[in-house]
Amino acid sequence: MAKIPINMKSGEIEESELIIGIDLGTTNSLVAYLKDGKTTIVKDVAGRTSLVPSIVYFDSEENIIVGEVAKMHLVSDPERTIYSVKRLLGKSYNDLENYSSKLSYEIIDEEDQLVKVKIGKRFHSPVKLSAEILKYLKSRVENHLGREVSKAVITVPAYFNDSQRQATRDAGKLAGLEVLRIVNEPTAASLAYGYGKKAEESEVVAVYDLGGGTFDVSILRIDNGVFDVMATNGDTFLGGDDFDRAIIDYWIQTNGINEEEISNQQKQILRIRAEEAKKQLSVSDQYLSEDGEFKISKDQFERLIQKLIDKTIVHIEHAIKNAGISKSEINKFILVGGSTRVPLVKQTLESRYEIEVMDDIDPDEVVALGAAVQADILAGNTQNYLLIDVTPLSLGIETVGGLMDVIISRNSKVPVAAGRQYTSSVDGQKNLRISVYQGERELVEYNRKLGEFILTDIPPMAAGMPKIEVHFIIDADGILKVRAKELRSGKFEELKIQSQYGISEEEMAKMLIDSIKNAEQDMAAKALLEARNEARSIVISTEKFIEQNKDILTEDEKSVLKNKMALIQKKMALEDKDELNEAIHEMNAFSRPLAERAMNHNIRKALSGKKI
Repeated sequence: MAKIPINMKSGEIEESELIIGIDLGTTNSLVAYLKDGKTTIVKDVAGRTSLVPSIVYFDSEENIIVGEVAKMHLVSDPERTIYSVKRLLGKSYNDLENYSSKLSYEIIDEEDQLVKVKIGKRFHSPVKLSAEILKYLKSRVENHLGREVSKAVITVPAYFNDSQRQATRDAGKLAGLEVLRIVNEPTAASLAYGYGKKAEESEVVAVYDLGGGTFDVSILRIDNGVFDVMATNGDTFLGGDDFDRAIIDYWIQTNGINEEEISNQQKQILRIRAEEAKKQLSVSDQYLSEDGEFKISKDQFERLIQKLIDKTIVHIEHAIKNAGISKSEINKFILVGGSTRVPLVKQTLESRYEIEVMDDIDPDEVVALGAAVQADILAGNTQNYLLIDVTPLSLGIETVGGLMDVIISRNSKVPVAAGRQYTSSVDGQKNLRISVYQGERELVEYNRKLGEFILTDIPPMAAGMPKIEVHFIIDADGILKVRAKELRSGKFEELKIQSQYGISEEEMAKMLIDSIKNAEQDMAAKALLEARNEARSIVISTEKFIEQNKDILTEDEKSVLKNKMALIQKKMALEDKDELNEAIHEMNAFSRPLAERAMNHNIRKALSGKKI
């Protein structure tokens, strides 16, 4: 069957298929494409650089600026300049507790909720912030090509979990892109070097990826055009930023600086100077700042970072062990990430492993180039690689408020299995309806219902206590099975849905076009519904808290809690999720010390008269 390229925004047929490749990085992002057999990294208008700093700045009027211009505000307005947003994707505040103090902007502490960034009185999700970077990249490539693009391949670290991958897909959709595939960064790097093109090739490569904020190593076996990630290991908080931090710590110590007493602006100046020093010391033996205040030698720098590079070696050893191979089976190392430009990285790898370390392709650009190759494969222009059958549309279930919770994403390789855990939303719930949907919209009302079943006889428990695991399994024939099990009681139900789920290619194309056209509206509706669900839960738990702790709360405290509950309920009726989030934030800030006091009181009461 011939492919008909469709513009996912306008719905019109295009002359030819062009899919872009995007490396959405922690420090910098890039966009590339492959046309007529030539891979091109898109540079700025002046043709100077392909790197777009992954930085978003909000000015006083809430206008959004991305990239190099945004980077200029790191010093002048650090509280409104967001960097390293990739580290926030799919994360809760608890995941980032030890990291938040290092940020110059505010992230919101709301237990078990995905993190939000507070700018003024507005709350922004990492998905929205990432979407702004992707919009900028989309605009850059469109200006370069003189045509609209609507489809993309986006790379992610191999260790990214389902939540982080889904967040990346959501960001792409919000940016007006249909994300055809999420590709592991090490696979993209290998594609850029041309591995897998020859059917007779069989090699094992180790991809060493040291970026600004993260490190990971992946062991890949490439056999007959098939890329198998045998093992991956790494550290989501180890990268070039830590090299910078080592220099900053050295200067703080040698210059007698009290870090607690310096401003966010001064912290950013130190950070920028440290980055300058790192780059300078990759090509010379000394660094001296323009004002003569800060200096460091290459020898001192290498002594400071050797322990950090040694940590990467530990991760390599773990990856080799997990892959079940010996060191001698690795044919090559591929270097990825700007931080691998530090000469000590390559020197350490060569001395430890005595195999070829490849850095012929710009380590900043290699992943984006590989993403462009993958995009060209998906466009049907390259036949040397194995293309595995994929799911045509996303599959998921309905959750509270009519939201679509995707369990298997569009374009997932078949066969595939994925699952998530859920719980009840009301006390004593005995039955749970599982409604299965197919589609790309955030609300189930716009997607196609495939079927439903009821998990019955759940033992009555308080809301949030049941553990209900929902599993989607698609076999090689495309048959979908949905299983639900309450883990505490073992209650189990299953639904089987036949192959292709009864949808035509025309219907499928329309659903995809609608998802792109309505992405911003859908994401806004989703954010409001999620805020309302959270608010509803807080009101119920606060009512319980007041009742259970009425003897230890003062009348003033009870009154304030009730007033804040009333405010939340009032804001729930409005359409402004930021006002609702602000009310939730104020409630959490006020109630947290009360909850700690109540817990301490109850512990003392429980232990009263007992010996420990």
